[in-house]
Amino acid sequence: MAKGKINVSVDNIFPLIKKFLYSDHEIFLRELMSNATDATLKLKHLSSIGEAKATYDNPMIEVKIDKKGKKLHVIDQGIGMTEEEVKKYINELAFSGAEDFLNKHEEAAKDSGIIGRFGLGFYSSFMVADKVEIITKSYKDEPAAHWSCDGSPNFTLKKGKKEDLGTEIILHIADDSKEFLEESRINELLLKYNKFMPIPIKFGTKTETLPKPKDAKEDDPAPTKEVDNIINNPDPAWTKQPKDLKDEDYKSFYRELYPMQFEEPLFHIHLNVDYPFNLTGILYFPKLTNDLNVQKDRIQLYQKQVFVTDNVEGIVPEFLTMLRGVIDSPDIPLNVSRSYLQADGAVKKISSYITRKVADKLNSLFKNNREDFEAKWNDIKIVIEYGMLSEEKFFDKADKFALYPTVGGKYYTFEELQEKIKDNQTDKDDKLVLLYASDKEAQHSYIKAAKAKGYEVLLMDSPIIGHLIQKLETSKENLSFARVDADHLDNLIKKEDAQISKLSDEEKEKLKANLEEVIENKSYTVQLEAMDSNASPFIITEPEFMRRMKEMQQTGGGGMFGMGNMPEMYNLIVNTNHELVGEILSTKTTKKRERLINQSIDLARLSKGLLKGEELTEFIKRSYEMVK
Repeated sequence: MAKGKINVSVDNIFPLIKKFLYSDHEIFLRELMSNATDATLKLKHLSSIGEAKATYDNPMIEVKIDKKGKKLHVIDQGIGMTEEEVKKYINELAFSGAEDFLNKHEEAAKDSGIIGRFGLGFYSSFMVADKVEIITKSYKDEPAAHWSCDGSPNFTLKKGKKEDLGTEIILHIADDSKEFLEESRINELLLKYNKFMPIPIKFGTKTETLPKPKDAKEDDPAPTKEVDNIINNPDPAWTKQPKDLKDEDYKSFYRELYPMQFEEPLFHIHLNVDYPFNLTGILYFPKLTNDLNVQKDRIQLYQKQVFVTDNVEGIVPEFLTMLRGVIDSPDIPLNVSRSYLQADGAVKKISSYITRKVADKLNSLFKNNREDFEAKWNDIKIVIEYGMLSEEKFFDKADKFALYPTVGGKYYTFEELQEKIKDNQTDKDDKLVLLYASDKEAQHSYIKAAKAKGYEVLLMDSPIIGHLIQKLETSKENLSFARVDADHLDNLIKKEDAQISKLSDEEKEKLKANLEEVIENKSYTVQLEAMDSNASPFIITEPEFMRRMKEMQQTGGGGMFGMGNMPEMYNLIVNTNHELVGEILSTKTTKKRERLINQSIDLARLSKGLLKGEELTEFIKRSYEMVK
């Protein structure tokens, strides 16, 4: 029997493992299962090329709990190790960065990826075990080896009694890690990290009901038998070729990924690339709300079918983190930090590829079945709009399929919309003005006025629309957006033939003085405008720039400090050509004039949805008195 010290550059490596990685100690099982899978796949490969004589037809990995003995077993039927290989791979621990780690341990402790980065995969076992044993039998014709270590750098290595090929890891679970002797806890971890491992994983047995014999009576119970409880699916959909899968297969896999999600996905994107990097996966577009926060962290990242994380920011472009599904790449290490991902060149290429693939799929769906694409637009627009804002390459591609719905329910691409409205909605400065509403009900009177002039009004109601409008205005020439309640229509789309006011300058000054005398709310700016006599006499508008900046500030951005906290600002536009305005000006009685002004302004406020509470009650009371 050999004894010795594990070749590490510091003696206290094991306490460090326990101390600094304790918050992530559950990943020990993932590391052991990953090693067991690698060993099994290596044996299958060596067997296929004739280098290994012995193999199993259907190898599996078994996990067993010995609660009484306080032990957890992980058993594989893989390649195994000789005594010399145990010395090489287990005792010669690759920990060349140990001193650096010690010097920077406080920062490193925050990094959940430290194990993989320092070659500590197997040694993560000591986070939960006081003692670890390895009993292993190599495919080479050599005796089995039995290695044991008690959590210090001291180990023993002797001949083992194992007859079958493969490796058994025995963890003597520490008192402060008893949770890992609970069947429910181990089952939870296996399902979390190893649900799609490529080798079947046995965890106990289960009772299976068999078909009744033909001669069985109706009351006879169905026969049962105990079978292996295989907890994983070794052949998930993303490992197969798209041509071998039907639409129902993709939906079935979605239900397997998200058993508590009852709504089916709108459509899927199958990723499959082997150059310049390896990546497979399936992304699903679920029905999305306008909430940017609750949707994220549903894509699962795997490395060779081993779960790594569901925080894929840095690998998947941020705007696609609202999608669901799986991405699997052997080029991404099992244990990585966020900063590592952001700096890694291969990861950036993966992100770029996924962006392009999603854009191509969306374009294909739009071209092949536009009607269906339009029907799903409201459920997917937030992702596309977010992508147009955050990814320049996606913005360029999305120009072909991004839709601009109207309040009437029609959908146009930008090119189609431009062609439709250019004659009627180009102003005197040759700028194309796109009118839009954010709420069909609240802005109904403004929409109606615009449509009466033959203008097309878009419905743009996502929370980031202000940012997207800003992006479109700076990316395209001679274009501006204006919400229908930002000003009166003649100001929104200025033409050469401006209306002439019926009032003289002196009458205008008198009217403005009368209005400001009555208006108590200082946030209203009185604006006298010569408009069509059939247009509304009083209109309340929100200046486009100020309102848009405020909205953008509230959703992140906007470029103006503190604007999100500014009070609402409105213009009170008075149509100097309307008959009612003329009557207000000619009224001799102060009381009647004030009543007319208050009633008119309140009607404008009511139309804008600004009349509430006590003011609304007073308005209703006054209205009844006026119609007596």
